[in-house]
Amino acid sequence: MPHVMRAPFRDQRGVAKYRHEVLGVVLRAGPVGSPGRPAELQVLVRRRDREPFAGKFALPSGPVEVTETMEEALARHLREQLGLETLRHCEQLATLSDPGRDPFERTIATAYLGLVPWEDARPRESGARWTAVAELPDLAFDHHLVVGQAVDRLRGKVSYTNIALALAPPEFTMATLRGIYEAVLGREIDVTNLSRVLRRRGQIARVGTLGEAGARGGRPPSTWRFTEDSYRVTDPFAVLGPGRNPTV
Repeated sequence: MPHVMRAPFRDQRGVAKYRHEVLGVVLRAGPVGSPGRPAELQVLVRRRDREPFAGKFALPSGPVEVTETMEEALARHLREQLGLETLRHCEQLATLSDPGRDPFERTIATAYLGLVPWEDARPRESGARWTAVAELPDLAFDHHLVVGQAVDRLRGKVSYTNIALALAPPEFTMATLRGIYEAVLGREIDVTNLSRVLRRRGQIARVGTLGEAGARGGRPPSTWRFTEDSYRVTDPFAVLGPGRNPTV
C-alpha cells in the first residue's frame, strides 16, 4: 500500500516544524579473509524492520532529540541500532533536504562520515552487516548517494591528511597499510613509495619487527605506527593545482 506523506506540523505563526535526523556512513578498510583477495572498503548497514522500505538495507539513522546535539544523537543511534560504541574518526558530511527523500514525512537529514579500524568493528545486532562498497545492495531512501559522498570525501582526504590512522590498527606492517590505502583509493599502491611519502610527512614511525619472517622468507617485516592520535592536514599542497595527482 503506497504511503501518503504527512503534512508537517505548523506553529501558531504558520512555520513548519520538520523532522530532523542524523545518519551515519561508517566505513572500514581491510582484508576479507580469503588468501590472495585484495582488501575491501566496507560500509555498515542494517535491515529495516518497518515501513517505508521495510526489508531493505539502510544506513543507521534516527531523530535528534531536543536535549541532545547531532553528534550525541548519532552516537546514540549507532549504539542502540548496531551496538557500535565508538568511532575512531567522525566528521559532518552533508545535509540532505530533498522534500521527497522520505515518502512518509518531510525529513531533513544531516549525514556523518565515521571511520573504524577493521578489528574493532564487529556489529552486535543481528540485522546489521558489513558490505563491500563496490557491491552495495539497493539501499533505502537516498542512502546510496550518501555512501558515494562519503567515499569521495575519504578518497580526497587520504592523500593530504593522516585520516588513514582511523582505519589502521595501533601497530601494522606496511603491507597492511598498503591494503588499507588500496581499498580506499580503489587502485594499486607501490608500498615503497607509500612508505617514503608517509615517512617524509612524519605520519608514521617504525616500531620494531615481527617475530617471524614473511611468507617468502628473509628478514621479518618491520612494524609501524602512526605518530599522532588525532586527525590533521599533513600536506595541504597535495590537492592544489588543476589536474595534479596526489602521490598516494
